[in-house]
Amino acid sequence: MKTETETHNLPSTNNLPPPIHEPKRFLRVRTVIISDVHLGTRDSKAAEVSHFLRHVRCEKLILNGDIIDGWQLTHGGHWTHAHTRVIRTILKMLEKRRTETIYVRGNHDDILGRFLPFEFEGLRVVEDYVHEGVLGRYLVLHGDVFDTVTNKIAWLSHLGDFGYNMLLRINRAYNRWRAWRGQEYWSLSQAIKARIKSAVNYISKFETRVAEFARARGCVGVMCGHIHTPADRMIDGVHYLNSGDWVESLTALVEHMDGTYQLISYPEFLRNFPLDNKPANLPLTQMLGTTEMLSSTDGEDLETSDAPDKTESRKAENMDAHVDALLARASSLPQWLHFGEESD
Repeated sequence: MKTETETHNLPSTNNLPPPIHEPKRFLRVRTVIISDVHLGTRDSKAAEVSHFLRHVRCEKLILNGDIIDGWQLTHGGHWTHAHTRVIRTILKMLEKRRTETIYVRGNHDDILGRFLPFEFEGLRVVEDYVHEGVLGRYLVLHGDVFDTVTNKIAWLSHLGDFGYNMLLRINRAYNRWRAWRGQEYWSLSQAIKARIKSAVNYISKFETRVAEFARARGCVGVMCGHIHTPADRMIDGVHYLNSGDWVESLTALVEHMDGTYQLISYPEFLRNFPLDNKPANLPLTQMLGTTEMLSSTDGEDLETSDAPDKTESRKAENMDAHVDALLARASSLPQWLHFGEESD
């Protein structure tokens, strides 16, 4: 029986052995669930999404809302080749790998609501979906229907989106400074959500309502997105899963072949499936530095120098103090600001 090593003894036209290509490694699972990619915005981690999807093989792909950010594209948005690559990767999964693809409408891509439901060439676009998992039925919905602001006060929802994007702009500048100092990524918006009691209460109520709705639909679990807060836990006997987002959390849900579910973070994924131009044994911070470069150099107007110049360094020296001050102010927001909670 001929082995792989024997092929190197075959004659070559240039008397050199043929190149040895390591086989690509893939994560093979039954189902992949992602949400809140927000393509069309400056902070969408499109390159990371493409890398993740290229290195998974699944029978079903569930896109659980806000994959494309129609709100931002209405005002111009920020679309690069990396964003187009995400769409092409999904279409390749659909066409060449015959991956069943379910697109659940979100609130930032709510224009799809005018045409629901529709299906073509293996792609289904729906309002919600029941996934028949190995362990039982799981309700899949984006989750915006449980957001009082999104449903009842549209102008305030858009105002909140504007404020969130302002936080992301500050966060982007701050994390460039942190990266220059060799520190890991840190989320300003998530820190503020953790500091503000009303935001914590809102997330808790959101999760409870979603779980109750899933139970009423006869499901053992529920998968959602919307609040950019990844989770995998039980709520009153219902398996609550939130796929997070690809703006800050960089997380996805997978269903393994045995029916178990796992919440995967992109840094964890990189350890096992590194970038093509990075060896697997590099420190995680260096790998993440490469992915940041991958995103920022693809049509974005970020600075490309290895380190900030002296002027930028002087401006950034007080960044930590400014962020601390911002967190302190956020903690003292008036109590009537309830992040979409219904008044008692």
